[in-house]
Amino acid sequence: MAGHNKWSKIKHRKAAVEKKKTKVWTKVAKALMVAAKHGGPDPDSNLSLRYAIDEARYANMPRDTIERAIKKGAGEKGGSDWETVRYEGYGPGGVAVVVDALTDNRTRTITDVRLAFSTNGGNVGASGCVAYMFLSRGQIVIAGEGVSGEKLMEAAIEAGATDVGEPEGPEGVWVISTEPQDFQRVKDGLEKAGFAIEQAELALIPETRVAVHGEQAESNASLIEELEDLDDVQKVWSNADFPDGE
Repeated sequence: MAGHNKWSKIKHRKAAVEKKKTKVWTKVAKALMVAAKHGGPDPDSNLSLRYAIDEARYANMPRDTIERAIKKGAGEKGGSDWETVRYEGYGPGGVAVVVDALTDNRTRTITDVRLAFSTNGGNVGASGCVAYMFLSRGQIVIAGEGVSGEKLMEAAIEAGATDVGEPEGPEGVWVISTEPQDFQRVKDGLEKAGFAIEQAELALIPETRVAVHGEQAESNASLIEELEDLDDVQKVWSNADFPDGE
């Protein structure tokens, strides 16, 4: 039975990973369609679409799937009127949470968001209640294995990065930070220098973090997971600091 239990756990983890990948692809496809609908199908003249295409690539979305989403969005007449909306609130222990969504029904979205907060001991606040605690920054992630730190730092600084965070542990990653206006230039520069980017996005980085432990850590992790699982939610940002091992 021990072997059976181990295989059951492996299958469960594989199913969870597959479910998460499908969810990510669905969200990215929506972003591609909305960007193409509002700014056209050419990423050279549509920066929002260019960001969405890059995010799709980093999520390993097939090229034909990306192209179908762009064509669908660019060719859509009428249809769903998607809009970008941001919600702010507090998780247990005073953790700040920012939720970015794409929705065609604000009532549905805020109802789902409020439910996620309330069932995990948090609450939705007024617009602007926590966003001031975050800074908008470009964030580029590169796998640490086999990477020359000296060459990476040199390339990042030359491209215009503001900070290069060294990886921690054997499987750590390099995190390069940029000013929002320099994000694309730095990302392009690193790729031209031969570095493989695992993830890149315009992110909200907390100026200070709130340490959470025990039940508060569990509740905040559950809140973030439930929010990210909502169909309308694209990104969730928080200043929760989860200590290692909790």
